Amino acid sequence: MNYFVTAIGTDSGKTLVSALLVEFLKADYWKPIQAGLPRDTDTVMGLVSNTQTTFHPEQFLLQLPASPHASARHEGLEISLSDFQLPAASGDLVIEGAGGILVPINDRDYVIDLAGKFSSQIILVSNLYLGSINHTLLSIDYLQRNHLPIKGIIFNGPSNPESEQIILKKSGLTCLLKIEQEKSITKQVISKYVDQLKQTWHDTP
Repeated sequence: MNYFVTAIGTDSGKTLVSALLVEFLKADYWKPIQAGLPRDTDTVMGLVSNTQTTFHPEQFLLQLPASPHASARHEGLEISLSDFQLPAASGDLVIEGAGGILVPINDRDYVIDLAGKFSSQIILVSNLYLGSINHTLLSIDYLQRNHLPIKGIIFNGPSNPESEQIILKKSGLTCLLKIEQEKSITKQVISKYVDQLKQTWHDTP
């Protein structure tokens, strides 16, 4: 199975969640498009303890920290969905998107179209802030209307029970995990949340 980690926006916590899933599933990791440095692959590699994971190289490693379509154009490139081939993984594969679900990779396609291309189960990361209910429900609505299967949602940041409960009620999604505001992200923190994820993962479709 492959899982596509996307979010309601940039810097929502996709890389942290990807590391958690990689460690939990002992899955391979792939970031198809990296725009700007540092590489998210290096970050995930530094947080994972298991020795089974293979870290697959990016299809596009772009220098400008911008939308992939803009970063590629800056380098005289144009990204096409046909450029991407799923890497060979011995087991599960965690795919990390770039930015939010509707970040463009060219003038036609969005990052989330990679999830559709690879028939991925989607993990949606929602970081909680003023306005995140709207952003989260709009993201979910787009995914559901386009028949993209959502495994569940992960809330990231200081808890906001009212926001969390209304998002889950309106969307019908399962909350896989709530990640607190951590002072630092270490392998020990990853291990703590992996233990929590074990309680909810198999209860979801």
